[in-house]
Amino acid sequence: MGKKRIITKTKEELFEEKERVEAKVKKEIKKTSQKIKEGNIYISSSYNNTIITLTDFNGNVLHWASAGSIGFKGTKKATPFAASKVAEAMSAAIKKIGIEKIVIFVKGVGSGRESAIRSLAARGLDVISITDVTPVPHNGCRPHKVRRV
Repeated sequence: MGKKRIITKTKEELFEEKERVEAKVKKEIKKTSQKIKEGNIYISSSYNNTIITLTDFNGNVLHWASAGSIGFKGTKKATPFAASKVAEAMSAAIKKIGIEKIVIFVKGVGSGRESAIRSLAARGLDVISITDVTPVPHNGCRPHKVRRV
């Protein structure tokens, strides 16, 4: 087997990628007449994707982003790196809307849970609380009836 080549991006390519993500975020965010200072963030992390939703306290969705909508395909959507990129896009949207304080709700068992939370916290957002709302079965399903031979 030959040598593996590692593709490195130049500073211009990284800058263009960052501008592309910010332009996409700017295009998607709608202007609201009222100023919202606090919001809820729901992180749904499955084995296949990571979806982050921003809502106000009434539950109205203000913005959402997923690894697939950012541009990841296939198994790359389930990686922690993709989750951190989704959180970056979401933090840009949060800053554009003007939200200062957030409450985070995490659901699911995927690998993007921790990295998404760390990315949001690293972006300078004031995190009030982090709650795990993953559903846990308390007694399970009813077992099958006994087989008679």
